[in-house]
Amino acid sequence: MSPGKAAPEPRTAGISQTDVVVQGIRQLIIDGRLQPGDRLPIERDLAAALGVSRNPLREGVRALSIMGVLETRQGAGTYVTTLDPSMLLAPMGFVVDLQDVSGTHHLHAVRRVLETEAAALAARDITAERLAAAEELLRRNEAELALPEPDHETVIENDIAFHRIIAEAAGNPVLAALIHALGGRTMRDRLRRSIAQPSADGTAHREHLSILAALTAHDPDRARTRMSAHLFTVEDYLRDRPAATDTEG
Repeated sequence: MSPGKAAPEPRTAGISQTDVVVQGIRQLIIDGRLQPGDRLPIERDLAAALGVSRNPLREGVRALSIMGVLETRQGAGTYVTTLDPSMLLAPMGFVVDLQDVSGTHHLHAVRRVLETEAAALAARDITAERLAAAEELLRRNEAELALPEPDHETVIENDIAFHRIIAEAAGNPVLAALIHALGGRTMRDRLRRSIAQPSADGTAHREHLSILAALTAHDPDRARTRMSAHLFTVEDYLRDRPAATDTEG
C-alpha cells in the first residue's frame, strides 16, 4: 500500500473508530492493495490514511491479529498473514464452544452436512499414506477398546484425528477448516455420550471401520452414506437427551 494514497473512506455513522480501522484494512486487502505477507505502513501514515487516531488504530490492528489477519513481529512491524483458511476460521471454534447446550444438535447437523460431503470427496482421491494413517488410528482404538477399562478420551482423540484425515483428504482447505472448528465441541459431546452409553465407543468404531472400507474402495457414494449414518447416530443422541447432555460430565 502506498502511504500517499488514502484508503477508500470507511467511516459509517454509528460505528467506532476501531471498527473503521478493521473495515478499512479489510477493504485494502480485498482491493489487493495489501497482499499476504505485505508489511503495513508505519503507524502514523496508516492512521492518516484511515482517518483515525493512533489508539483506535492499535485496537483495530490487535483485533485483526486475534482474527489471524495480521501478525505483529517484534521490532519488524505488522504484516498481513498468509490468510490461510485454517487460521482465519479458527476463531469460529471459540464461538461454537460458547453455544448453549440446548442447540448442540444443530451444530452437529452442520457438521454432518460438511463431513458427509467431505467423505465423498475424499473417497475419490485419498492417498495410500492417508489411508494407512486412518487405519492405524482405528487399530489403536481397537486395542484400547479391548482393555478392561478403556480410556474414553484417548479413543475420542483418535476418532477426531480419523475425521480430520478425511476432511483434509477432501482437498478443500476451507471445508477442512470448518470441520476442524467444530472439533472441540464434538469431543466434549462424544465424551458425555461415552459415559452415558457404554456401548457408544464400540458402535462408533464399527462405523469408522465401514467408512474406512468405503474410502479404501474409492467409492464416494458409499463413503457419503456411511459417514451420514455414523453422524446421525450422534445427532440423534443429542436431540433425544438434551437434559442429560447438559448435566453429564
